Amino acid sequence: MMKNGIVIAVLALLSGALLFLSVCPSVSGAEEKATVLRYSSMFPAPHRQSQVISEWLKEVEKRTNGRVRVTVYPGGLLTPPVQTYDSVIRGIADIGLADAAYTRGRFPLTEVVSLPLGFKSAIQATHMTNAFYDKFKPKEWDEVKVLYFYSHGPGMLHSKRPVSKMEDIKGLKIRCQGVAVKIAKALGGSPVGMPMNEAYDSLSKGVVDGILCPMEAMKGWKLAEVVGFHTLNYGTSYTSAHFVVMNKAKWNSISHEDQKAIEKINEEWIGREGKAWDEIDKEGLEAIHARGDKLITLTKEEEARWEAQMRPILDDYVKEMKAKNLPGDQVLKFCLDFLKANR
Repeated sequence: MMKNGIVIAVLALLSGALLFLSVCPSVSGAEEKATVLRYSSMFPAPHRQSQVISEWLKEVEKRTNGRVRVTVYPGGLLTPPVQTYDSVIRGIADIGLADAAYTRGRFPLTEVVSLPLGFKSAIQATHMTNAFYDKFKPKEWDEVKVLYFYSHGPGMLHSKRPVSKMEDIKGLKIRCQGVAVKIAKALGGSPVGMPMNEAYDSLSKGVVDGILCPMEAMKGWKLAEVVGFHTLNYGTSYTSAHFVVMNKAKWNSISHEDQKAIEKINEEWIGREGKAWDEIDKEGLEAIHARGDKLITLTKEEEARWEAQMRPILDDYVKEMKAKNLPGDQVLKFCLDFLKANR
């Protein structure tokens, strides 16, 4: 009799538990419903851009009510910057951030962004890059879902010895990437291609004598410790298209509602990214002043000489695009007109 009572009690408990589980989804079940994305970033964790990424992913989780969550792998930990784009296509990373210039030739039409067009600020460059993409929608990005682009502040020359005229550049080994290789050559330098995370050691060991990059790198990548002179060549300054792209299948797995929320955030983050770059350019300049480095401003005559050396680079771009049946002339005109209208 007692045994029958125990069996009945156990069965009652089990029935109650099953009923509870059927009407109350478990915490683990809720977790399984969340889409968790792996985000590969080229920037080291302390970098200001890593902070901006962190703010972005928090906003994504907030506006999707936790249905979409993001885990960031900074400093190329998940994928090296030169492999980030392909890793997104293959699904190794769900989202990837890197510099399009690291894979020269992969994004031919987008190389217009890296031309020495004389950029004045990061926010100007960032808005131009996204306006260019929105206008022309280059097919070279069709393998991924483009979230947004952003561009760094004016890329200029930083060196271990003073450069105030083109003759000073002759023989200098200059770290650069993408179209900046052509800029270094046009000015008489010897370009050395390498990703940014190798620049500090190369400068400190004398592998290179200078670097073409934005001012922010003097603090963000600590390059002020290994260079002492900074040439303010704004007339020939360049930038680069940093892409934030997503695996298409992963994007399509997200609900339409959450896609719309993320796209709204992306629109907002374009301005935030540009502003953040300008802020850290200012911090880079402060780091230079703190070390007592020398800032060199080109004379008007010398700046005109540098600008004249850049014209063939722009012409070559148009010719190369025409050979690929791409509208390089239209793209270049669009970008130059945008910069004139948005100083």
